[in-house]
Amino acid sequence: MSECLFCRIVAGEVPATVVAETPRTLAFRDIGPQAPTHVLVVPRDHHADAGACADADPALLGEVMAAAVAVARQEGLDGGYRLLTNTGDDGGQTVHHLHVHVLGGRPLGALG
Repeated sequence: MSECLFCRIVAGEVPATVVAETPRTLAFRDIGPQAPTHVLVVPRDHHADAGACADADPALLGEVMAAAVAVARQEGLDGGYRLLTNTGDDGGQTVHHLHVHVLGGRPLGALG
């Protein structure tokens, strides 16, 4: 998946500010943050979105979410945080590699 930006970040071909990693996940700061803390957590293996990952490797999807919670704790988001993943073009996904946004550092307001 050499054309996939996040695969290239995982491979070390594109620089990123890494904040955490596990054998199967990588977490790095978003280059266009939407909150004071904005970290992306991705699986090292390419899965286009949450549905594809759930179908292929549901345990990995759990690991990605656990890594996102660990990042929120590491970042000191004790007052609360948002975990967000977009799926598909209509869902606002712009990089088609599963990623969870960890957002916090200020009140984010209700969705809906």
